[in-house]
Amino acid sequence: MSRRVKIELSRKFRKNLTKSERMMWNVLRKNSFLGLNFRRQHIIKGFILDFYCHQLKLAIEIDGDVHFYQIEEDKERQKIIEDRGIKFFRASSKKVENNIKQILKELEFFIVSEFDKR
Repeated sequence: MSRRVKIELSRKFRKNLTKSERMMWNVLRKNSFLGLNFRRQHIIKGFILDFYCHQLKLAIEIDGDVHFYQIEEDKERQKIIEDRGIKFFRASSKKVENNIKQILKELEFFIVSEFDKR
């Protein structure tokens, strides 16, 4: 798939966020989570990430039901991206929808434990 097609697909995804992505974006947008700048539907190495913080090189993926059917593809995709020095935080869409406060606590703990070592 060409870069131009990926960009168009990314734009389409931004306009049609899932419920869990919308909930997460409402927290992450405008530097409102820990003062960090996140992008949504960001392209890296030809892959579209749900959310990305360039400052930390952190990808946040919200895994919906489709991810149960593409476990191996997700592992390979994640490895390719991690080889660029990017860390991953994953949360299931159900957990985001049912208890976003807990997910945000886990995300904050992940950020503090992974990135405050610098």
